[in-house]
This record gives sequence, C-alpha cells and structure tokens, in this order.
Amino acid sequence: MFALHQDENSARRAPAIWRTMLNIDRGLVNFVGKLTVTGGVSAELRRQPLLMTANHIGVFDAFVLMAACKRIGINPRFMLAGGILDAPVIGPALRVSGHLRVDRKQASTAIGQFAEAAEALRTTRDPLIVYPEGRISHDPGLWPERGKTGAARLALAAGVPVIPISQWGAHEAVYWGTETVNGPADLVPLAKSGLSAPMRRPRFKVHFGEPVDLSEVEPERPGAGVRAHAKIMQAITDGLVPLRRDELDKPRFHDPTRPTDTVSPWKKH
Repeated sequence: MFALHQDENSARRAPAIWRTMLNIDRGLVNFVGKLTVTGGVSAELRRQPLLMTANHIGVFDAFVLMAACKRIGINPRFMLAGGILDAPVIGPALRVSGHLRVDRKQASTAIGQFAEAAEALRTTRDPLIVYPEGRISHDPGLWPERGKTGAARLALAAGVPVIPISQWGAHEAVYWGTETVNGPADLVPLAKSGLSAPMRRPRFKVHFGEPVDLSEVEPERPGAGVRAHAKIMQAITDGLVPLRRDELDKPRFHDPTRPTDTVSPWKKH
C-alpha cells in the first residue's frame, strides 16, 4: 500500500511556477524532437477531478506528456515519489505546484490509508497523471507491462473518470540507462543519447483516448481492481497500436541498455 499527501499550501497558491516549468518543458520537447498530439479531453471532463493513465516507455516520456498536455490546454499533476519531492531546489517547486506524494510505507490501517489517497485524488485541482506499470516497460516490443492495480482501485474508490494516454517515440530521446546510478559512468549512455537526440529529431506521438468504461465494474465486488486495471491497460494498448503501426513487433530504435525480461499480456497478436 501507499499513502498520498497533497501539499497543504497547494490548494491556496496559484501554481505559477508549474506553468513556467511547463512552458520551459514545451520548448525543450520541441527542441529535441517533433510532437504530434491526437485526441483530447472534453470541456465537461476538465471541470472535474480526473485520472489520466499512461504507458511508460522511457526516461523522457514525462517531459513529452507534459508538453502534450500543455498543447491541449491542461496543466497536469503527477503522482511523485517522496524522494523527488524532498530533493533540493526541484522538490519545493514541485510541492508548491500541487503534485501528489507517494510514500511506500506501512500505515496504521490499510483502509484509512487508502481513504486518504482517494480523497486526495477527488480534491486535486487538475488532472492527475499516473503510470500504472510503475516502471519503464521491460517487454522486448516495448508494449505495456502487466502493471499494478493501484491506479484502477483509486479511480474506483474516488469515483473519477479515467483517460487512457498512449504514447510512442519518447524512448528514442534518451536511453533507459540503469536501474540505479552508482557513479558518473552510469550517466554516460543517457548523456550521449540525449545530446544526440536533437540531431536525430525523434517523433513523439501522444494520444488522449476516450474515458475508459468502468460502468460494469462494481467497486465493492472482489476483484474489481483487477478488472478495472485490465480495462485501463487494454485501452492504453489499443490506443498505442495506431501510433506505432509500422513497428508493431519491436521498436525500430534499439536501446541496448533497456532490460527485456518480461512479456506484455496486453498486446494483441
């Protein structure tokens, strides 16, 4: 289980610093490659709490997602690990911006902890983006991994719509690198690939899908989270197919640093 905490000042302070960061990010993404965005989020959905779930394909894909959201006129929030929010300089800026904190620790009771998480999702001001996979996919074809049910269970508990986001191309900007950084040498592959990306001009494609239909999933029934998670992950995968139609088997871009030790259960063969 995990606990979510929203910075107590975020509801009272306009996130001007986050809007500035989004503008800087948009310039960065346009410098590195070419962004194409399809789909969108209706005006009705923008007026209520909203969970957005995306596939995780590379260390640069959060920047691409931010730029895509900015393109369609929304300011997303992310669910971030406590270590990021506690980091010097960037941490305070992100906390003021209203991002949600994920603390993977034991709570007094699982029920109380989950209720706190659902309430944070219900009251956050802007769409919240999460990665249901929890990590960059290890599938050889870079299709979505099995993932975890946390995002689906939160959506059911909070009663909020879920928008699937499918993305492709961000994996070409920066190598996966390594699970943990133990020294400067571990950063060399990321630096080399990132610095060469503006010359390669990768194409970033992001698609905002229609809300996932969870109407048949009864939150109180056993296995509801698993069923909702499957619907969300399949929607992400279905939206991904048109984005990578000419490389359905494996990515055309080869990243020698990314592990390929899992198999996606969502890809349609």
